[in-house]
Amino acid sequence: MAQQQQQQQQQRRKGSATRTWLVISESGKSHVEEVGKHSIMRRTGLPARDLRILDPVLFYPSTVLGRERAIVVNLEHIKAIITASEVLVLNSMDPSVIPFVRELECRVEGKEEEEEEEAMIGMKKNGSSGEMAVVAKGDGPKVLPFEFKALEVCLESACRRLENETSTLEQEAYPALDELTSKISTLNLQRVRHIKSRLVALYGRVQKVRDELENLLDDDMDMAEMYLTDKLAHQLEDNDLRNDVVDGDSKSDDESDDDLKSNKSSSGNVTGFKPNIEELEMLLEAYFAQIEGTMNKLSTMREYVDDTEDYINIMLDDKQNQLLQMGVLLSTANLFINAGIVVVGLFGMNIHIELFDASPTQFWETTGGTIVGCLIIYLIAIFFGKKGGLLG
Repeated sequence: MAQQQQQQQQQRRKGSATRTWLVISESGKSHVEEVGKHSIMRRTGLPARDLRILDPVLFYPSTVLGRERAIVVNLEHIKAIITASEVLVLNSMDPSVIPFVRELECRVEGKEEEEEEEAMIGMKKNGSSGEMAVVAKGDGPKVLPFEFKALEVCLESACRRLENETSTLEQEAYPALDELTSKISTLNLQRVRHIKSRLVALYGRVQKVRDELENLLDDDMDMAEMYLTDKLAHQLEDNDLRNDVVDGDSKSDDESDDDLKSNKSSSGNVTGFKPNIEELEMLLEAYFAQIEGTMNKLSTMREYVDDTEDYINIMLDDKQNQLLQMGVLLSTANLFINAGIVVVGLFGMNIHIELFDASPTQFWETTGGTIVGCLIIYLIAIFFGKKGGLLG
């Protein structure tokens, strides 16, 4: 029994240390792997703090990090690690992630003929300048590298999800707000309150994605770190150059020190890798403009909600003023009714006067005179109240 319990504890520890990753290669093929955290760190060169961003248990804002050998993507429902040759996706069985995985597999499947045809059409339209996602280089167009294709799918999926949620919220919000302005009820107020809470949460999510893209566009060093394929090719060229320098030194021992220094300086210049970030900058700017449009829609909706709240507050204040005026009228009426009651009380005292011996006609005249007098005084009070602006 004790051994079985130890084995179960070891299996639990092992299960907690490993996670299920969907690995998508640059050929578009995918397979599932059970990989531990340390294996991922050795495989991608990422520190533990970067992997913590992808932890499903913890909540981190939208983040895109460029590292030496990988790109860490945490955008909405997408949690992935992009390298120069593969993409590792967490929570691949989540219903919201499945469409992203399918799109990613289709995008990186490698339809070179279609890409070249689209590139040629784009070059003809742009006057052979090769703008947008195709860059004219050498004899033919240059398509996006693997890591940028994967990053583009991540950005597209995140922006599409936020845009869809915004459209759904728009379809619910505007009719509910219009209905509230026409009829103020508890049900409509609760409905609008729920819509406003969703709007605030969605606005915050869109704001975080926008800020992340803006920070990337403002930092050229971060964008340069994302050129994984070019960095890998550059490292291979640098290693070949160093090997050539070492071989040349071993074969020619009589080579002068000046030549050796020049070779070292040339190899050192190769090490300083500075890619042209225009390609990635255009990609990020396209999705920055898209997320900016989504944010403008939410800002317009937020202003509409604020205007509706102001209108509702004005209507409620008007109702409150009407109730206060009603209270003033009733209080004034009560005052003069009490004045009539005082007159009745005076006549009800046990004092003998000649009026008590008079005919019933005089009694009704006295009663009517008291009532009419109180009514006249009441109307005079209302007139002076409206003239003074106390009553509307």
